[in-house]
Amino acid sequence: FPVGTYKANPFGLYDTAGNAAEWVEDCWNDDYHKAPTNGLPWLTGQCRLRVLRGGSFDSESEYVRSNSRFRYDIDVRYSGNGFRVVRQLQ
Repeated sequence: FPVGTYKANPFGLYDTAGNAAEWVEDCWNDDYHKAPTNGLPWLTGQCRLRVLRGGSFDSESEYVRSNSRFRYDIDVRYSGNGFRVVRQLQ
């Protein structure tokens, strides 16, 4: 589908789900016990595994959600995994 085919989410953003599972900096931990609460990445735990959030173009619909969380080996590459470039607006 062309970009902007669907309506924006409640934050006014388009096309934020389903393109690629987002690779984040956090090391894998089985749960959120002792996770940082200040927005910083979690850099302790199983750091040979990293966290992927959301689903990608080839995921089943129940995984294309921002609260979906998966572990992935740091040295494995896959076309459905990516990252999001952001910048802070002033």
